[in-house]
Formats: sequence, structure tokens, C-alpha cells
Amino acid sequence: MDLSKIGGFIRECRKAKGITQLQLAQQIMVSEKTISKWECGRGFPDASLMLPLCQALEISANELLCGKRLPNESEYKQNAEENLIILKGGQDRNAKRLLAVEWLIVWFAMVIFLSCVILPNVFNIAIVLKILIIIFGATNLIIALCVCFFIEAKVGFYKCGRCGHLYIPTFNQIMWSMHMGRTRYMKCPKCKHRSWNKKTTKNK
Repeated sequence: MDLSKIGGFIRECRKAKGITQLQLAQQIMVSEKTISKWECGRGFPDASLMLPLCQALEISANELLCGKRLPNESEYKQNAEENLIILKGGQDRNAKRLLAVEWLIVWFAMVIFLSCVILPNVFNIAIVLKILIIIFGATNLIIALCVCFFIEAKVGFYKCGRCGHLYIPTFNQIMWSMHMGRTRYMKCPKCKHRSWNKKTTKNK
């Protein structure tokens, strides 16, 4: 998406309606600075603001994403398909980034935990302080794992190894299932059978 083009289109549509940035901001419940940022191409409305913005400017979401009016039906359909592909690609990239962050969180938490277990034995410190350091490391690891379980459950899908159904597991399924890397032994909600289900960011 060309943010500069979209920003110019938002400004053009706002001026065509004869309203100021402040008036538009008040209509969709954002700050005037937010409207200015969009119009300068330094940002883009999130999903919750796209529909209110389109309604205020009397344009379609597809026209907003294209940054221009689409009076021709065939052009509208073609651009709609292109925009869907762009948005889907962006979702896939974000999902992969989050899954990469998950690995970083795990390794970082493990390094801290092992340091908290090993280092107190290297230095001559009081037993109470050793225990507190180990508790800190363990608590840090537990919190990190909970965050990773949440990411694992919410980002992407799991594909049933038996019927191929894609689904998003519950937090408890992720937490208590056996796993090898990103493959987990879980019960598919569709075929009701347990099998090794592989993680994927693709929805087909």
C-alpha cells in the first residue's frame, strides 16, 4: 500500500466534504494529530477505524486502500482482490515475526534462569539470597512461557495431521499438549481425533 497516495486521497475526500481535520477527527473519535499523520502518509487507520473513516468520507474500504475512486465495477473487483492479497501477505509476515519473537523470549528466559541457578553457586553468597535469585529466575521463566503459550495459541493455525482441518487451539490445549518444536499432539475439533498437528501461518 502507498501510504502517501492514501493520505492524499483522505485529504482530498475531506476537503471535498468541506470539513477540517479537527471536524473529521471528532466524527471518528480520534485526535486531530492522527488525521494529520494519515494525510501526510506517516500512518494508516487500524481495522477498528477504517469503517468509521470510510463512512465519514463516504467512500468504500476498497477505495481507501487503493487511494482513489473506483467508479468502474471491474476495476473495483480487481483492486479488491489485489488489496486482499496485500493484506493477507501483511498478516502472514506479522505472524512469522511474532513466532520468531516467541523463540527469542524462550531462549532469553532460559539464559536468565540458568544464570540464576549457576551463578549463585559460583560466588560465596548467603543461602537466602541464593534462594531468592533462583525464585526470580524461575518466576521469569514461568511468565515467559505463559507469554509464549499465548502467542502460540493466537498466532496462525494448527493443521490436523488426520483430516487437514485448520483451527486455533485453546490456551489449555497449548499448555498441556505434548510437542516437538511447533508440532503438537492435540485433539482436532472437527474430526475429534488426536494426532500430531503442525503449526502454520497459512489459512488454507
